[in-house]
Amino acid sequence: MCGRTCLTLDPDQVICACKYPPHNEVKAKEEIKQEFVAPEWRAEFNLGRRYNASYNIAPTDITPVIVSAAHFSEAEDQQSARVVMPMMWGMIPAWHKGDYRKHGLTTNNCRLEHLMDSKLYRGPFKRGQRCVVVCEGFYEWQTTKQAKPSEREAYLVYVPQESDVKIYDKSTWSPANVKLLRMAGLFDVWQDESGDKMYSYSIITFQSSKIMSWMHYRMPAILETEQQMNDWLNFKHVSDCQALAALRPATALEWHRVGKLVNNSRNKSDECNKPFELVAKPEKPKGMLAWLTGRKPQQQQQKDKSNSREKKQLQLNTNIDAIKRSPTSPHAPNAAKRPRCEIIKKGETADITVKAEPADC
Repeated sequence: MCGRTCLTLDPDQVICACKYPPHNEVKAKEEIKQEFVAPEWRAEFNLGRRYNASYNIAPTDITPVIVSAAHFSEAEDQQSARVVMPMMWGMIPAWHKGDYRKHGLTTNNCRLEHLMDSKLYRGPFKRGQRCVVVCEGFYEWQTTKQAKPSEREAYLVYVPQESDVKIYDKSTWSPANVKLLRMAGLFDVWQDESGDKMYSYSIITFQSSKIMSWMHYRMPAILETEQQMNDWLNFKHVSDCQALAALRPATALEWHRVGKLVNNSRNKSDECNKPFELVAKPEKPKGMLAWLTGRKPQQQQQKDKSNSREKKQLQLNTNIDAIKRSPTSPHAPNAAKRPRCEIIKKGETADITVKAEPADC
């Protein structure tokens, strides 16, 4: 956990969905409606890789991540402002040399219990490189029941929405009224030999609370309130201990079962996040596809082949018996005598003549 997410918004829509109240403004007991601030979208090169909205986002994909603007500016008024920037899911070790895809480590998730003991995560945490990963929801497979990986039930987990909003149906909501799920993470910056940068992150997880323990033994650190968001992002004014205290189990989550289509990360269909009972049944395959998808298990195929050989042998024996009983068969009683070839030399040439002689058999 967490191994797959869903985010179908383009950059402009992500910015709209990530608006936040000004941290320094206090309007207690005022009836003035508080204006929300839109974060800045900071487009990084990331070795030419771009964020693409998807119903099925997997590790190594590029996704939007919220960080403090103080990472890029020393101005005082930027200390608590937020920036949204694309990063790769799966932190690349800063010390890694060569192809960034071949560091050989699994860095999709960072266990909170081992964060301070990890050579990979301790440095970014101490440098204040905290981030928040946003998505409409994450997919989780139930591991508390005995089942093969391919047969485990998959679920989409998300935060509670307004009563008329269905997270799997975009016709029922807009970026302005949808509530994105926000997960705490750490990010780092890796450079190749040319000095080009790649931003990458890991999602922080800990042992599941009762709300999710029936599904999986691990869950992400979900930030439910704006206070938690500020405490986690504002590394300049919030200590490490205070930031860690902001990471606690979520108190309200919703989920629904989804189809097996999501099991393959190459499937990007809008059917991925729909409830299991609403997923369209695939059409019955035709032609060659029907033969390929309708192939029987190996044991059944071997049994069918054995039966087929027996049938062919039985048919062959039947045909041989029928031939022997035929009046024209040389094996039949009183069969007609067949001609035999005889070569007769005439001078220096040889002609082939046919004589009617009794058969040898």
